[in-house]
Amino acid sequence: MEFELKPLTMSELKTKKNEDNVLDFIDGVEDRQKRQDCHEIMEIMKEITGEDPKMWGSSIVGFGSYHYKYDSRGEGDWFLTGFSPRKQNLSLYIMSGFGQYDSLLSNLGKYKTGKSCLYVKKLGDINRDILKEMITSSVQMIAKKYPKG
Repeated sequence: MEFELKPLTMSELKTKKNEDNVLDFIDGVEDRQKRQDCHEIMEIMKEITGEDPKMWGSSIVGFGSYHYKYDSRGEGDWFLTGFSPRKQNLSLYIMSGFGQYDSLLSNLGKYKTGKSCLYVKKLGDINRDILKEMITSSVQMIAKKYPKG
């Protein structure tokens, strides 16, 4: 049996928007506190973006979308903001990154960051108003950088 391996490029992202049921996914989260936090995060992100939640891949809930194009890495579609209930923590996707949020982060609470991920154990560990401000700012920055049309 022969098969050909193709290199994965940015334009062939595995994580794509799909029609899986968001509420079924969230309600399937075993940890009760994490499940409640997911429902609250979903409402926060829905209010900020004005978009309904959609599943991206099998474990990310995303809101809105934008189309990006890079000279070197291709193009594709991604969500404006989103979250995923991971085993260790809640991953919140702040797509603008964190460089401009030093003053907000200093008052956010208990968290860790990656390139564009904010990791929290539970929502009770962070200041929700600051979280909302960061999500709003990030969504606005991404929408301005990648306008629809």
